[in-house]
Amino acid sequence: MSEAASRPRGKLKVFLGYAAGVGKTYRMLEEAHQLKREGRDIVVGYFEPHGRQDTIARIEGLEVVPRQRIEYRGHEFEEMDADAILARRPEICAVDEFPHTNVPGSARGKRWEDVMALLDAGIDVLTTMNVQHLESLNDQMREITGIQVRETIPDWVVKQASEVVLIDLPPRALLNRLQRGVVYGPDKAQSAMENFFKEPTLAALREMALRQTAHEVDVRQSEAADLDPLPRRLDRPAGSSDPRERILIHVTESPAAAGLIRRGRRVADYLKAQCFAVCVLPSSEMAKLPKPTREAIEQHLDFARKLHIETRVLEGRDAAEALVDFARRNGVTQIFLAKPPQRSVPFLNKKHIAMKVVDLAKDMQVTVVAERRPAS
Repeated sequence: MSEAASRPRGKLKVFLGYAAGVGKTYRMLEEAHQLKREGRDIVVGYFEPHGRQDTIARIEGLEVVPRQRIEYRGHEFEEMDADAILARRPEICAVDEFPHTNVPGSARGKRWEDVMALLDAGIDVLTTMNVQHLESLNDQMREITGIQVRETIPDWVVKQASEVVLIDLPPRALLNRLQRGVVYGPDKAQSAMENFFKEPTLAALREMALRQTAHEVDVRQSEAADLDPLPRRLDRPAGSSDPRERILIHVTESPAAAGLIRRGRRVADYLKAQCFAVCVLPSSEMAKLPKPTREAIEQHLDFARKLHIETRVLEGRDAAEALVDFARRNGVTQIFLAKPPQRSVPFLNKKHIAMKVVDLAKDMQVTVVAERRPAS
C-alpha cells in the first residue's frame, strides 16, 4: 500500500475573521511555529505579507514551499504550488487566503480546491479567511457593505473543517491599527476608512463572524453527540418521531433565485435540514424553453448543486400545485419563494405563484423572500 493510500484524510483548521488586519495570518503562523517546536513536519504553502512587518517577522524559521510562476496575458503571476507541496508531502501545511481565485492556467480554479487536494492526500491544513467570503452570506454582505464579494467559498467546504477559530478584534482597535499604518500604507488606509472600514460596517461584520463561529461550534458539538447510526429516511411514515426539517426552494429564471437559494441553504444549515431546489416547467424537457430562460434556470440549478442542494425539475401546468404536491410527498416543512414583482397595474384576477402556494400549503411554513438591495 502506498503512503498516500495509508494516510487518513487530512484535517482542516480555519482561522476566521471579519476584515483584513484582525490577525488571522499572524495567528496561523504562530500556531505553525508551535507545531514545529512540537516536532511536527510543517511547511508554509502560501503566505501573503501585505507589507505587515509583524506578520512578515513570523515567517522566519518556517519552511516555505516556493511559489509557482504562471504567465497570463503577458504578465507573470505567482500562485501556491500545490503539486510541489504534494511532492514534498509534509504532515501539515499553512495556506493563507483560502478564498483566493487562481490565475487562469493554474491546475485548479480556486485555492480552496488546491486545499481539498492536500487534504485528500492526508495533509493537515491551516488556513485563513474572512466571513464575508462564505457563499450563503453573499447577499447579506452586499446589503451591509454595498460591495459584491466575488471570491466565495461554498459553505460545505468550510463545514469540512474539524475546527474553526475566530480571530476577533473590536472595530475601534482595528481602526486604530489602520490609522497607525499597521494594516495598509497611508494612502490605502485612508481610502479604506472612507469606504469598507467604517465602524458600523465593521461592527455588523464582526457580529456576523461571531454568530457564524458559534454556529460552527454548535454543529460540531451536535455531530459529536449524535450516536444514532441509522440513516434518515426521506419518506418518513406518519407519526414518525423524526424531527428533521426539510426545505424546498422554488427556482425560476429570475435573477432573484440565486439569493433565494443562498437564503434557503443558510436556514437549512442552521436547522440541519435536507434541502431541495425545485423548478416547475410546463414540459420536463428543458430544451423546449427559450434559450435565455433555459440558461438562467440551468445556471441556478447548477449553483444549487454546488451548495450541495438536491435539485429536481418537475412537470406541471400549475406550478403552485406541483410544488405543494412534491412538498407533501417528500415531507417538506418549509417552502421558500421569491416575493411577487411589483406591478404598476395589479392583475386582480391572476394570483402570483407565491400567493397560491400560501393558500395551498396551510400545513407548512411558507417564507416569501424579498430580493436584498445593496446598501446605499
